[in-house]
Amino acid sequence: MQSVLNTVKGTALNVAEYLTPVLKESKFRETGVLTPEEFVAAGDHLVHHCPTWQWAAGDETKTKPYLPKDKQFLITRNVPCYRRCKQMEYVGEETLVEEESGDGGWVETHQLNDDGTTQLEDKICELTMEETKEEMHTPDSDKPAPGAGAEADDEDDDEAIDMDDFEESGMLELVDPAVATTTRKPEAEAKASPVAAASSDAEASGDSVLHTRTYDLHISYDKYYQTPRLWVVGYDEQRKPLTVEQMYEDVSQDHAKKTVTMESHPHLPGPNMASVHPCRHADIMKKIIQTVEEGGGQLGVHLYLIIFLKFVQTVIPTIEYDFTQNFNMS
Repeated sequence: MQSVLNTVKGTALNVAEYLTPVLKESKFRETGVLTPEEFVAAGDHLVHHCPTWQWAAGDETKTKPYLPKDKQFLITRNVPCYRRCKQMEYVGEETLVEEESGDGGWVETHQLNDDGTTQLEDKICELTMEETKEEMHTPDSDKPAPGAGAEADDEDDDEAIDMDDFEESGMLELVDPAVATTTRKPEAEAKASPVAAASSDAEASGDSVLHTRTYDLHISYDKYYQTPRLWVVGYDEQRKPLTVEQMYEDVSQDHAKKTVTMESHPHLPGPNMASVHPCRHADIMKKIIQTVEEGGGQLGVHLYLIIFLKFVQTVIPTIEYDFTQNFNMS
């Protein structure tokens, strides 16, 4: 049902975008939106500071006249994704950054206590690992037991082994540390976990690298919302496209099928791609601009995409694309 609603909304927005005039006058500071010229300037800045991002022309039949032909959208390829979102361990409860944000709101994790520490830190006990025994113990257990000192002294009084006698006995040649030895794990052990199975497959193929999912990321200009829009398409270890459900595994569950939906790419033909809906982008950027100005700073429009990539990572936290630059809010 949700997918049907998203399709209807997408069709209506395509019509609205067609009827919306191109923004000519800059309203970046007032509303957090961009003109096509400002989008290109921000894209040039992104490409200059992070060469993994490049401009792309796209399909000629879908060229937007308000953008340069060779700068229709931005793309970065083969971005690694090592984990699924459900494998991430969040500390504390997730809360909405903005209370009025509704279904499309942004979430915040890792809540801190009043003293600036997390709840997990308060529960961590001081544990140490003894080098000679495979057991954990507390500092109290480091106190020697009665009679332990005498036993240790007896061990110290033992005569050291003569290395010449050890070498003549042939024991030195039993295991050469310079020679690597390998043993094949039983099949049952390899099937015990997905990671072990993947490692076994990699060894069988002669490749010791554990392959992961990769994503191509696109940033287009949305004429209706007058903001950037992020698109993602994923591939498995064999570079085969992921299914829709597989891609949703790499999206925060608070945003899957709500903030992130499958829609047709504005510059490329083919199947639908996952996209972060831009309905909240301008509001978030406006609040960031206000925060910077309240601190006595000034935010240039050329930094738009760098900041944009930072706040959309809450939606796709396991896709490790480049943030390009550090940004200070104060």
